[in-house]
Amino acid sequence: MAGFSLGPMNTATHPAAALSADISVGGMTCASCVARVERALKAVPGVEEAAVNLATESARVTVRGGGMDAAQWQARLRRAVRDAGYEPRTPEQAQAVDKASAWAGFGPVALGFVLSAPLLLPMFAEWAGLHWMLPAWAQLLLAAPVQFWLGARFYRAGWHAAKAGAGNMDLLVALGTSAAFGLSLWLWWRAAPGEMPHLYFEASAVVITLVLLGKWLESRAKHQATSAIRALQALRPETAHVLRNGREVELPVAELLVGDRLAVRPGERIPADGRVLEGRSQADESMLTGEPLPVDKSEGDTLTGGAVNGDGRLVMEVSAAGAETVLARIIRLVEDAQAAKAPIQRTVDKVAAVFVPVVLVIAVLTAAGWMLAGQDVEVALVHAVAVLVIACPCALGLATPAAIMAGTGVAARHGILIRDAEALERAQRVDTVAFDKTGTLTVGRPRLVALELSTACEEVSALRLAAALQAGSEHPLARAVLAAAAERGIAVPALQDLQAVPGRGIEGQVEGRHLRLGSLRWMQELGVDLGAQAARVAELQQGGATLSALAEGRQLLALLAFGDTPRAGAREALAALRARPLRLALVSGDNRGAAQAMGARLGLQPAEVQAEVLPAGKVDAVRRLQAGGHVVAMVGDGVNDAPALAAADLGIAMGSGTDVAMHAAGITLMRPDLALVGAALDIAGRTVAKIRQNLFWAFVYNVAGIPLAAFGLLSPVVAGAAMALSSVSVMANALLLRRWKL
Repeated sequence: MAGFSLGPMNTATHPAAALSADISVGGMTCASCVARVERALKAVPGVEEAAVNLATESARVTVRGGGMDAAQWQARLRRAVRDAGYEPRTPEQAQAVDKASAWAGFGPVALGFVLSAPLLLPMFAEWAGLHWMLPAWAQLLLAAPVQFWLGARFYRAGWHAAKAGAGNMDLLVALGTSAAFGLSLWLWWRAAPGEMPHLYFEASAVVITLVLLGKWLESRAKHQATSAIRALQALRPETAHVLRNGREVELPVAELLVGDRLAVRPGERIPADGRVLEGRSQADESMLTGEPLPVDKSEGDTLTGGAVNGDGRLVMEVSAAGAETVLARIIRLVEDAQAAKAPIQRTVDKVAAVFVPVVLVIAVLTAAGWMLAGQDVEVALVHAVAVLVIACPCALGLATPAAIMAGTGVAARHGILIRDAEALERAQRVDTVAFDKTGTLTVGRPRLVALELSTACEEVSALRLAAALQAGSEHPLARAVLAAAAERGIAVPALQDLQAVPGRGIEGQVEGRHLRLGSLRWMQELGVDLGAQAARVAELQQGGATLSALAEGRQLLALLAFGDTPRAGAREALAALRARPLRLALVSGDNRGAAQAMGARLGLQPAEVQAEVLPAGKVDAVRRLQAGGHVVAMVGDGVNDAPALAAADLGIAMGSGTDVAMHAAGITLMRPDLALVGAALDIAGRTVAKIRQNLFWAFVYNVAGIPLAAFGLLSPVVAGAAMALSSVSVMANALLLRRWKL
């Protein structure tokens, strides 16, 4: 019997004394097993939540410290799983299973077919008009190894389930095949000397073989569905070339530290995140971002661990290593998404919890009904066996997680990271998409396009003072001011008593002068007279410029006008979203003229543009869009977008943005391509559609199959084949998502 392996505790994702454990659980066969493992884990004192995923054979457990360290919790959780009837296996064993050949585990299936084939031959011979039957003793010799050796796993798991007061697929298979096997022994024993009774050894042997085949095919499909995780993990190089005293020293990547200087040779994978110190090359980041073209890299550019270096040698400085790299975070996001349980699955779990006991009752009623109808025990038991076999809820447990694994995996390969199953379900219901402007719809690198001066200030002085106020800021407008000052060779003086006013601007002391630099709205609030520049303000805003003002006290010193450009393909991406059809909105803190001008360049209608929205006001803007029951997705990239991303029904963060935005979002786009917004909504819709299809067919197999078996329209062999086919078909349907392309 397969067991489980316990991953390391992760304290980063839960507050205070909360710990999370990722557990790899083997040996589960159906939705009822999932419920059993969850109950066992939740029964451990201190466990707050446990979600088990059949397709990934994993569990996500959240525990509250209670004075125990991670090792003690691991021991408790392992013991709980063992007591529930599952044999723990080490992380090394779990890893070996992941790396196993596609044909691993086929031996028992092949042996089952070899032993079962002679039992089936007389059936085919009878169709050809030949009446031939193996002697009863020969049938027993062929069927017994299949029943009690190859089928031992069903007895063990079924017994543990029965002891726990629960039922699962193994119990149904064990009871059904044992009934067929026992009926054959009874019919043989009571037959008259020389009489050859019709035995059912072939039913028990073939059902077990078909179930084993189904589980093997299912295992192969799971292996394909988790290929995205393995592909990402394969991007991690084992070693790095660390520069020490001018020499290259080869060290394991696990030993890298922030600040280390590394040499990256042509064709090697970049071992960690960092920036280029020396050299020129290209980096293939396709497996991380979905971007098919290599990206040029030179001094000062950032490097992402896992990307492939081109034809140049690079010297880099490590900025993040180990679990803090972009690659490690991507892997965690994909693992979290594939391990999470979709809301719809909770309904399935409730059904599965009572499914097996109900099936056992139906099987008993079937046998009783046939005997009351005048049939002998033989016929009644055969039909009851068919009910037990056809009713195995394997497909029910695989329907949702299989689709989630395939959907999130293919999305990750195209640069779309979906945080969890809830984000998937929300994404397919979105009817409104709102966008931040700067850095999302635009490039986010505005330039200083005009500097309008008052009579009290000269151009160089105004730019010098403005640059001093913006020194050290990472805001796009601040970088534009500093870049303009650097182009003119202006020395920037020191800034003192810096104070940022959220959503308005900045103030501080420069060379003894108290200065403010910020929005026109703030200047009006402060009583700064803009009257002399009113005509020019209107002209610049009409042209789409974003304006800031530099003032000393209530005296205006200068107006600064900034211009930005739309992202490549932004207009086309918005047109594609409108064609879905979706409502669109632009939410910007810019003045109305600038926001409307940019909206017009992007093909938006004036009514779709909300301007002069403060960062705190973006949440209110999202809520206004949600009025009337609309489901809103918010797309942004900055720190000030994080509250709006969290307030929206679905947050979509541009991967070029800040970590805060990415943590607040349900979906992260790994490259600044707005076409990925529509692609994310599309793959989410297709994934949820697959979940519904799978659940429909899983229920159809059981709901339609049980009555057919009860009324004698399905033999145990056909029931076994249908049950195996149900699991395989659900996995195959989910794997169709892997063919999805942008």
